[in-house]
Amino acid sequence: MAAAGGGLGAAPGPDPAHSPSPPGLRSHQWYGSGVSAGLRSFSHRARTRQLGYLPEEHLGKPVVAILNTWSDINPCHVHLRERAQAVKRGVWQAGGFPLEFPVSTLSETFQKPTPMLYRNLLSMETEELLRSYPVDGAVLLGGCDKSTPALLMGAASVDLPTVFVPAGPMLPGRWRGEALGSGTDMWKYWDERRAGLIGDCELAELESGLARSPGHCMTMGTAATLTAAAEALGVTLPGASSIPAVDSAHDRMAAASGLRVVELVRRGRVLSHLLTPDAFQDAVTTVLGLGGSTNAVIHLIAMAARAGVRLTLDDFDRTARRVPVLANVRPGGSTYLMEDFHFAGGLPGFLTRIPDLLHLDRPTVAHDTLRDQLKPARVHHDDVIRTRDNPVADEGGVAVLRGNLCPDGAVIKHIAAEPRLLRHTGPAVVFDDYRTLRRTIDDPALGITADHVLVLRGSGPLGGPGMPEYGMLPIPAHLLKQGVRDMVRISDARMSGTSYGTCVLHIAPESHLGGPLALVRSGDTITLDVPARTLRLNVPDEELARRRADWTPPPARYERGYGALYAAHVTQADTGCDFDFLARPGAVPDPYPG
Repeated sequence: MAAAGGGLGAAPGPDPAHSPSPPGLRSHQWYGSGVSAGLRSFSHRARTRQLGYLPEEHLGKPVVAILNTWSDINPCHVHLRERAQAVKRGVWQAGGFPLEFPVSTLSETFQKPTPMLYRNLLSMETEELLRSYPVDGAVLLGGCDKSTPALLMGAASVDLPTVFVPAGPMLPGRWRGEALGSGTDMWKYWDERRAGLIGDCELAELESGLARSPGHCMTMGTAATLTAAAEALGVTLPGASSIPAVDSAHDRMAAASGLRVVELVRRGRVLSHLLTPDAFQDAVTTVLGLGGSTNAVIHLIAMAARAGVRLTLDDFDRTARRVPVLANVRPGGSTYLMEDFHFAGGLPGFLTRIPDLLHLDRPTVAHDTLRDQLKPARVHHDDVIRTRDNPVADEGGVAVLRGNLCPDGAVIKHIAAEPRLLRHTGPAVVFDDYRTLRRTIDDPALGITADHVLVLRGSGPLGGPGMPEYGMLPIPAHLLKQGVRDMVRISDARMSGTSYGTCVLHIAPESHLGGPLALVRSGDTITLDVPARTLRLNVPDEELARRRADWTPPPARYERGYGALYAAHVTQADTGCDFDFLARPGAVPDPYPG
């Protein structure tokens, strides 16, 4: 990793025009003055004046990059333009010099085929911006599903003092006296519409009431799960991950983050001091105890690798067997939403329920130890954040499966499934791609019953492309009308953290590479046994060998551009879907600024 030290103690005030920046600051390499500093430093100072800044505004002060994922088409981040101003306010007040950088916005709602295709691109942008500019520390503004891991992956690769500012959840949805959960109730009521139980008028009302403010999904979906993981890692201020996006406390948290990052620069506390094996283990424990999104498995594995920490599917499964689910937040829980979770104590309160499962002596951005950080935390509502003797579920919300259909693993959020389906054998109905599935799923000629196993392939990292959130396969309309609301569904895709159902996901290796999923035929029986952690295709090995010999690899989806780069270097789901050249260890030098 590149060296990125911070000067110890407060920086001395500069002469208005010519005194050098403290040598301990990385930005000093750009701004140091005098003949010995050279022409480039003279040019950097002159161009900073061109930007309208006085020398006393920036010389001798920690320079803080604010990476902002705001855009007009990202409803999760539409308020981050204002939050960046609050961060700047904090940086100024602490004696630092803030610079805002616009970076890619990954809008889960609008970006196609999936923002997962572009997570690694934002991580590269983050890494290279922080490395190539005269900055001493960073504040990262994100929250929508892929932005949190992308920003932290890139920042970890540079290793500056860093604080993450989560976008925060939106307000709860409202419809006819009912509290709506974004995503979760979208899926629910869309199926009610397909079943003929509600009409167009009700659907129009739901459109108006489902998402009522800026902020990410207010269920324990991927966004809330990943920002909670960031807080558990120690890279946010305490309680930051659950503050509602439009609450004034969110603005205050952003300003406090700006204050804090300047102190981190002065203390030299870089990300590698925080992103330790113990921190990642605690993040896994947190995600599983929250009943969080299956997407966290992929992202935490990728984030850990960037920090030089080995994290595997087995770590998740081993942890899940000893961590109860204590957050009664939909969709894994039955009742509450993120605003309820926040005012019940937020993540600090939640972590006080499981101190014996955490590494309490590691540092965070705000405290010398997690133990100190949790001392003032309390739980204020025992049904939102449950006690250990009254859990939502006895073990963590994600199970890792193995078997001849997923030799490198698969995952299932079994607490969001109908219990009767956790042990199930049924005949497969196979769809080669998502478009075909959407076009034909309601065709009565397929003869699909509630006992069938729906199988989708061609939706993994390469096949998707980008591993889209297709994994909550739609149930045929005729079954919905009969009252069926869950079936066993299997794919190499992901699913939204707001989704639910008996959905086996992330099958590795994917079908596009010739994994066993590519060999399944309609009518084959498949056995899912979640308690035994197995997924098996009940076809003799000899027959599978014959099918493999007849299998032909699909053509490449991209002949040029970023898609071709992605296809050439992306890894599989079990290793984080990062680019191989980013995930591997190796030094990258700081640039020579002269």
